[in-house]
Amino acid sequence: MNNPVSATIVSPQLRDPAWITRVFWLLAAAVLLAPALVITEFKPWTLFEPATIKSTKRFIGDFFPPKIEAEFLLMVMREAWRTVAIATVGMALALMIAIPLTFMSTSAISISALSGRMHALPFVLRQAIRWLLIMLRSVPELVWALVFVRVVGLGPTAGVLAIALTYGGMLGKVYGEILESDETHATHALLRNGAGRLQAFFYGLLPQSAPELTSYTVYRWECAIRSSAVLGFVGAGGLGQQMDNSMKMFQGAEVATMLIVFMLLVALADQASAWLRKMLA
Repeated sequence: MNNPVSATIVSPQLRDPAWITRVFWLLAAAVLLAPALVITEFKPWTLFEPATIKSTKRFIGDFFPPKIEAEFLLMVMREAWRTVAIATVGMALALMIAIPLTFMSTSAISISALSGRMHALPFVLRQAIRWLLIMLRSVPELVWALVFVRVVGLGPTAGVLAIALTYGGMLGKVYGEILESDETHATHALLRNGAGRLQAFFYGLLPQSAPELTSYTVYRWECAIRSSAVLGFVGAGGLGQQMDNSMKMFQGAEVATMLIVFMLLVALADQASAWLRKMLA
């Protein structure tokens, strides 16, 4: 009696026609990643050495129990509020930088570009502004904070200025991309019929771009709260500066309390940003 079921061997090419390409790119990624691991001296196995485990246990043990004295908690809440204030004022200044630069750099409301090719002078001006935005956002806010700490001294002012410059460059770039990626027929029609650039912007371009612009602005405000805490480690004020002081004094209980407060602060900022997006949608 013949066996009705016959075993067939299917080649890898028939099972997955792209398997050779996938294997090639996996091998290429491994070849490129290996030198990077060597350069960075990435040695995760050191985390499991007896000496490392012992010091880790001692370090984590210092965090418990968190410090909950009333006077200390009052100071922490005051610094947390200062952290939010640094982020909010920094974002306000960033908007003051980003909005006019976006308006001057976007080609969507360029009158000279209506003919199909922008004139030389407006083109050069827009490119110069875009390079300015690149310069602002290419320097991390931490580096700006280090600079301003030397200029204006320790305190929140350095953090506000650092966030304003870096986030001004980020907002200006993304705002420009949003405006230029949206439909521009209505805007160009207004410009061709004698409307000014401000009129074309407010009545043609802004209405359709407003939800996306607002959503990105709120998201950046949430990121600024996290950044303002990090900037405190270089003396730019807020909760991060107090956390840095406690870590230098090996006060693990104080650090634990501030970490809990900071996590709650980020969670509240996340909820607030989600609520604002929902209200403005």
